[in-house]
Amino acid sequence: MCLAVPGKVESIFDENQMRMGKVNFGGVVKEVCLAFLPDIEVGEYAIVHAGFAISQIDEASAEETLRTFDAMERLDS
Repeated sequence: MCLAVPGKVESIFDENQMRMGKVNFGGVVKEVCLAFLPDIEVGEYAIVHAGFAISQIDEASAEETLRTFDAMERLDS
């Protein structure tokens, strides 16, 4: 199953002429390609799928989605 997950952009940098960022997914930080979101800035939220930020999302929606994922994990255990 593939999921697109919201995360908060913590830093932005270039790697091999590609716009990249470190994105925090509820405490887990991953490197993500930001090429599809050239205007996103540090502190903003993105929906990420397979290592690519595919759309920007507001903070309230991102936090609500992360809380839902957390609740689902608690139900599963």
